[in-house]
Amino acid sequence: MTVYEKSAAGRRGFIPEPCDVPAAALGAIVGEENLRKTPAALPEMSEIDTVRHYTALAKKNFGVDTGFYPLGSCTMKYNPKINEQLASLPGFLSAHPFAPDEMNRGCLRLMAELERMLCAICGMEAFSLQPAAGAHGELTGLMCMAAYFAKQGQSHRNVILIPDSAHGTNPASAAQAGFSVRAVPSGRDGLVDPATLREAAEAAGGALVGLMLTNPNTLGLFEKNIMEVAGIIHGAGGLLYYDGANLNAVMGVTSPGAMGFDVMHLNLHKTFSAPHGGGGPGAGPVGAGKLLAPFLPGGGQDSIGRVRAYRGSFGVLVRAYCYIRALGASGLREASESAVLNANWLLNRLSGAYDAPYGERCMHEFVLSAAAMKEQTGVSAMDIAKGLIDKGFHPPTVYFPTIVPESLMTEPTETESPETLEAFAAAMLSLAEDAKRNPEALHSAPVTTPVGRLDATAAARQPIIKSR
Repeated sequence: MTVYEKSAAGRRGFIPEPCDVPAAALGAIVGEENLRKTPAALPEMSEIDTVRHYTALAKKNFGVDTGFYPLGSCTMKYNPKINEQLASLPGFLSAHPFAPDEMNRGCLRLMAELERMLCAICGMEAFSLQPAAGAHGELTGLMCMAAYFAKQGQSHRNVILIPDSAHGTNPASAAQAGFSVRAVPSGRDGLVDPATLREAAEAAGGALVGLMLTNPNTLGLFEKNIMEVAGIIHGAGGLLYYDGANLNAVMGVTSPGAMGFDVMHLNLHKTFSAPHGGGGPGAGPVGAGKLLAPFLPGGGQDSIGRVRAYRGSFGVLVRAYCYIRALGASGLREASESAVLNANWLLNRLSGAYDAPYGERCMHEFVLSAAAMKEQTGVSAMDIAKGLIDKGFHPPTVYFPTIVPESLMTEPTETESPETLEAFAAAMLSLAEDAKRNPEALHSAPVTTPVGRLDATAAARQPIIKSR
């Protein structure tokens, strides 16, 4: 039931004494025509009923604090509560962006130190903390690439190469930046094939801007030919863009700068444990090597200019700063190594019941396929995902990357215990057995949730976004 359905006329919570301060002439501020003529039709409930209603709703929500969240590519890390407490310190919480710099020296120092730490971790020359999220960071980095070529008198360059396993935001950001996108097919091993890449670069000719790539890629595989890939792109006059979505697999071990990348973005809400935030705020800092550093927001006379109001999502920056300071260099490396270990253990545990199209070794995430299962039993990857909900687990990412049929993309992260991983593996293996014994039951999953199986197509095309 909604709060409107629970409303009862005349029912109230606490009502304070009338204010003895004269009311402001609101109409003079917002305009008389914008004032309500009748009171808002708000629900009428007691305080305890209101609290119970929203507490009950909160209990139905699933998050990393309530259970295992193996959403591949999203790196759903646990958010340490000490970081929340530190970000809520009065000096941080009450800082105002319009205050004079001398009143915000602590905040400015934190951001400057965070930039230096991100440079050290990523092997970059400089970072801008302005972008609001990963896709915003992608657009910012691509704008820096465009500005670089414009200064070189090569504004005609407009072709971006992107592997077919890339995140969907990559081609979208490139198109938004005004570039033409050309897909580069992956090799049989799931990696960028140097010969195929060289052909694509030669076909682009003098119009080549560069290559967008994440390493490890979205199949959970490390691009072992990365130095050759970098040589091909640089040799053709292009630049290398690093999508930092998968940095959690390699931080402290290697860096995008060491791989030859010229510009990159980070997702602080992934790699550095800041909350994903239910739609915001996020943070997608952009780093650049020597060639592109002058073009970053705030980078000097060649800067592309401001891409975000103020200096970015400061509260998110504080959380990431605290995470890095708490772990230190050795701790960051241990986090990556643990993430890779957890993923490989889980892949090895599941690869007998599900197809592992790219072998039984991976980095921080892996992609299984339910294609054979679907052909033999009619149970799809989506059925497995819905069945997991009935077993108390958030499903992995399904049907991405699209180059793997019936894909199940799983990322356990470093913070999950062996007991949690074993419980998840047991659930996945149990569902594989259910697919053989009683496939019809999986077609109707989930059955333990307030809302059952939805028509995903209808929900996407004709969403109902209000209750009345």
